[in-house]
Amino acid sequence: MLTLQKRILKENKTIKISGSKSISNRLLILNHIFLHFKIHNLSNSQDTQLLQKALESDSETIDIHHAGTAMRFLTSYLAIKEGKTTVLTGSDRMKQRPIKDLVSALRSLGAEIEYLENEGFPPLQITGKKIVKNSVSISANVSSQFITSLMLIGAKLENGIRINLEGEITSRPYLEMTRKILKELGIECQISDQLITVKPLSTKEHFISNERFTVESDWSSASYFYSLAAIGKRIINLQNFKSTSIQGDSVLQTIYCKYFGINTICESGEHLISLMPIYYFPHPKEINLNLNDAPDIAQTICVTATALKIPFHLTGLATLKVKETDRLEALKNELLKIGCRTEITDTEIKSVEFFETTENISIKTYNDHRMAMSFAPFALVKSITIENPEVVEKSYTQFWEDFDAITDTN
Repeated sequence: MLTLQKRILKENKTIKISGSKSISNRLLILNHIFLHFKIHNLSNSQDTQLLQKALESDSETIDIHHAGTAMRFLTSYLAIKEGKTTVLTGSDRMKQRPIKDLVSALRSLGAEIEYLENEGFPPLQITGKKIVKNSVSISANVSSQFITSLMLIGAKLENGIRINLEGEITSRPYLEMTRKILKELGIECQISDQLITVKPLSTKEHFISNERFTVESDWSSASYFYSLAAIGKRIINLQNFKSTSIQGDSVLQTIYCKYFGINTICESGEHLISLMPIYYFPHPKEINLNLNDAPDIAQTICVTATALKIPFHLTGLATLKVKETDRLEALKNELLKIGCRTEITDTEIKSVEFFETTENISIKTYNDHRMAMSFAPFALVKSITIENPEVVEKSYTQFWEDFDAITDTN
């Protein structure tokens, strides 16, 4: 339990956030496939550390705990490790997170993967083998990480890979992120409508053209500071960011400018951005957003809007039900504690009314790092207790230290 007494935001403080978890995890997989480049500013998140440890392990059993990205990326990676059999498992929650779409896609390519407990869910037994088939179909509206997992191994396959996407594509910017990383590292990849193609690298071409890759800092982690700036109306500076980014969550710049009056000022030479509040900004009557391309920032937006009592209606959130927890149900429960009654469906959340809370506020985190960090800025409104605050280690190890560095008690 961590009790945050009511805080005020300090003026003009600077925070340095570690490298993007999403970019870091993609690069780690590619580096272990091709082994020809160095990674700088790697994320220090628990998820990235777990993936790195798993990739370096010779054990017959790999436990990735709560790290969903690691589970999905390693499933494809281990499927092409010829002659090696591995049991890939995780936490109790991980064993409830579906992986059938990815496993079925890999099996259709010829991969040898078995479910050890419940059909469609981890743990998995994976026997690596040479994969020759190159055409696969997969649902595009479940998880972009399933698709990225296939894209990352594509250039290693003898005939490359053609991924046919079925249905509406969710989190498309994450697929574009993967494509751009592959391109920068010398791998030919194209995304055209519902088809992704990754060309194979011949034996003579098994190298990566870029010998050094510097990971930009994490935009989803930046979201909590946008929230602080919007509620606290003070300038915050963030290092190792660029206004143009391959991360989909960089859409924060547009969203927080339009709805919360936060301008993003970029000092390109220093890779520094400043979050500048527009004072006396007229808040909108309602926030209407489709977050299909950036669902991970939904929790932060909901808490920011609740703190400022701005009605909101967020759609495109189908993937939130299969994250670390059912994030829509968790949001409904915890927003109620800070004075916002909501309605949810399988794909959206809508505020119904705001009200004043008088009792002590204790936020349950459901083993979800984003629940802890997205609710923390509400401490600028009222004292708040965060249960299991250590969950932030999953993506942002230094979060509470950075939070303390830019806030102060009244």
